[in-house]
Amino acid sequence: MDVVLSTSGAHLDRANEDFVGAVPGAIVLVDGAGIRNADHLCRHGVAWYAHGLGGLLLGRLSRDTTTDLGTVLAEAIDEVTSWHQDTCDVTDPSSPSATVAIARVADGRLDHLVLGDSVVVVDHVDGTVVIDDRREPDLAAPFRAELAALEAGTPAHDAARGKAVTAFRAARNQAGGFWVAKDDGRVAVEARTGTHPLEQVSAVVVLSNGASRVVDRFGLLDWDQLSGCDPDDILRMVREAERAGGIQPDDATLATARFSA
Repeated sequence: MDVVLSTSGAHLDRANEDFVGAVPGAIVLVDGAGIRNADHLCRHGVAWYAHGLGGLLLGRLSRDTTTDLGTVLAEAIDEVTSWHQDTCDVTDPSSPSATVAIARVADGRLDHLVLGDSVVVVDHVDGTVVIDDRREPDLAAPFRAELAALEAGTPAHDAARGKAVTAFRAARNQAGGFWVAKDDGRVAVEARTGTHPLEQVSAVVVLSNGASRVVDRFGLLDWDQLSGCDPDDILRMVREAERAGGIQPDDATLATARFSA
């Protein structure tokens, strides 16, 4: 497969908390998440967590083409947790976490995994297949609408943001809430997984939610157009739309793999 990767940090003065990488036969994207200024919980930070988990996943996928992706993810989460559970409060809801998207080619098939609000898009002979997990975006929608109606920096805006943070803390990795990679590999059973015969697939695109907004927030492209666009061009479209709309930027990352006929 021919893979093209692109990533863009939201802010020049902050680390990019997305990770993307590829090895022969596999793509891994990890979108780090956590509460800013939470050094008292984890001295390493969100970018460290996302890059550590992503590196572990790539290493495992480069050596193992047979273990199911859920098990690969579970083992990687537990290994990252072992690196800092003695020094950091890894179980606190606000400690570093991440969404994960994986695409793997092995034995004539394409396997995918999505945990959290990253997205995998498969160009299939029967049409474009979008694999996403709407649990977190659906939970966030009313809070985002409320915040958008308030002026930033006002007491009302600050109060609404505090309410949203509290709600997300309570819902993270809980039944009825949403699920992300964090401190316990057992969360991997909540991932969306599947497989497709490779002969029926022409391309696959893996996106963080900062990149997928080109479709699901801005409507600048359709899902079936993504694989035909250069990843750098897609991220430029996202940044231009954010600036034009006065929208807070997010780290944005995607990878496109195309397969020969």
